[in-house]
Amino acid sequence: MDSFPSPQELWARWRKSEGLSDEIADNLLTPFDLTGGKIPRYYQRIAINRTVQAILQGQTRSLLTMATGTGKTTVAFQICQKLWTMGWNTAGEHRKPKVLFLADRNILVDDPMLKDFSTFDEDVLHKIQGEVVKSREIYFAIYQAIAKDKNRPGLYRQYSPGFFDLIVVDECHRGSARDESNWREILEYFQPAYQLGLTATPLRDDNVNTYRYFKQPLYTYSLKDGINDGFLAPYKVHRVTTTYDALGWRPSPDDLDRYGRTIPDEEYQTGDFDRAVALKARTTAIARHITNFLKKSDRFAKTIVFCVDEEHVLEMVEALNNLNSDLVQQYPDYVCRVTSAAGDVGKEQLYKFKDVLTRSPVIAVTSKLLSTGVDIPTCKNVILVRVVKSMTDFKQIIGRGTRVYEDDGKLSFTILDYTTSTRLFADPAFDDDPTRIEIEAIDDEGETVDGSEEVIEPEQPEIEERDFEDDAPTGFTGIPEDDDLLPRKYYFDGGQCEVIGEIVYELDPNGNQLRTFKLIDYTGEQVRTLYRSTLEIQQRWANSEQRSEIVQQLGDRGIDFEDLKAVTNQPDADPFDLLCHIAFDAPIMTYKQRAERLRRQRKDFFEQYGNDAREILEILVESYAQGGIEQLALPAALKVKAVEEKYGNVREVAECFGGIDQLKQAVDQLQILLYTA
Repeated sequence: MDSFPSPQELWARWRKSEGLSDEIADNLLTPFDLTGGKIPRYYQRIAINRTVQAILQGQTRSLLTMATGTGKTTVAFQICQKLWTMGWNTAGEHRKPKVLFLADRNILVDDPMLKDFSTFDEDVLHKIQGEVVKSREIYFAIYQAIAKDKNRPGLYRQYSPGFFDLIVVDECHRGSARDESNWREILEYFQPAYQLGLTATPLRDDNVNTYRYFKQPLYTYSLKDGINDGFLAPYKVHRVTTTYDALGWRPSPDDLDRYGRTIPDEEYQTGDFDRAVALKARTTAIARHITNFLKKSDRFAKTIVFCVDEEHVLEMVEALNNLNSDLVQQYPDYVCRVTSAAGDVGKEQLYKFKDVLTRSPVIAVTSKLLSTGVDIPTCKNVILVRVVKSMTDFKQIIGRGTRVYEDDGKLSFTILDYTTSTRLFADPAFDDDPTRIEIEAIDDEGETVDGSEEVIEPEQPEIEERDFEDDAPTGFTGIPEDDDLLPRKYYFDGGQCEVIGEIVYELDPNGNQLRTFKLIDYTGEQVRTLYRSTLEIQQRWANSEQRSEIVQQLGDRGIDFEDLKAVTNQPDADPFDLLCHIAFDAPIMTYKQRAERLRRQRKDFFEQYGNDAREILEILVESYAQGGIEQLALPAALKVKAVEEKYGNVREVAECFGGIDQLKQAVDQLQILLYTA
């Protein structure tokens, strides 16, 4: 080949290989909707174009498999928009298509309707809620609103089988493709319509098989793909162990639960906690560890805590409220319960929690309601306090934290695991197609009911657990009068439990496996990646703006200077020296040593100023020696007692230097000399 083919030649070759007619080829060139400047990413364009092509070529069922947070709804909107613009429909008539967006939860249809699809005119959109409207083009519905039950024949039958041209099924792995499902009847009733399934977790089991219904996916974009491309946030895992989880728990012969019952004399393990026996001391220990983690990182980082059931949620909320009473006084909803039992209050808390502009609620405690279908881009912490055996469930839970939100500096997230559920990361199927399905209980309003049935169990690493069905109630509220009403779960409020171990893991460079996270090695690796030498760090660190950039870059990679001081046992070391020591084996100097070196080697710097200015600079150097470089930030640096009592406010201090600009110049030079003297 003498030269590269032109775009026109490539297009002609591709058309020929795909067997495209002129009409289909022209329709494939229908532009994307770029309203608001939202340009589809490369993988979204692939998914959109493949789906539109499949539909135009007559493929009646299609499946897209895309990891949580990669924009399935955006893809669905662009597909609908393209078909709408070109006037495609199943009858080949000159009209716009009628589309049904179908899901099993209100939030899964409300969000798309109010966000992506809002670019359509308002009189085009309609959510089906108890009445039959046939004058719109794009419809949204939850199965429960249109399906038949013992009281209703099924609202969907008020529409003719050929009424819709396209049905988009969101989270299609969650029941619509099951042969025995009432919801499957809806899809089969509208058989003339083209049907597109969207899921983050397609299935391959012969009995419950999304593939069997929707066929092989047209396109797959995995969690690993998203992290490698930078579209999804990487994560760090803290695997935390309490004394009860490490050693098991066995009641003493005289131990009674809160209802006065003798607790069966058995050895209880992690899988039993809050299912067979609820241990208040363990819940408190975990809540304390969560609180301390947030205090060390960010107390306003959006956090989701996954518990076993409704009662466990209530216990955890109470413990977290008690341990964060200082913030709860200021923000009463700092810790909130988000479960189906919380009703409208829970819904309101959920919408506030997922709003990127609200500061509180901060900690959302749930069992299953937040495991899927909820977009929380600012979520920085995902916490597992219940055993997760289902790969499907696990991937959905992890997906709550994978969204990147640069406006809030959210480029990564942390998983705190108190039940060793993150062992599933080691499963070869983690970033492959899952091998089972989990059926969640959904009420008539399209809301998740706590306690769900797991079916088609895959082989998983074993965790000993009592034989309870997931949809069976395990708790009780209040003291029952009838012994027959006593809960099967035992509640023990005594004992002592504490966290005794914490191992931090990170993804390996290939994004395939978790490896043990050693902070010193990791920090050195990251610093050497960013900077070539101590000289480069020194030149940047001496400048306050560039120093802030270094701190931000390292913070985005999960590196905290207080943690470095702790693991190196150097509480008084300057962060600059810590970085150079860890990355390039440079000697460590403390704040006081740097301050003394400056006084000794650069007397000329101080002597160029008058007595008052020189004394002020000496005070600033001493402030640095006591607390570090942050103590030199203006104007706060001048609000120390020694300066204010003798020299007054900032303007009066500046007069000692000849003006504000000269004061800033002197302090900037002081910072430079601290690191270059």
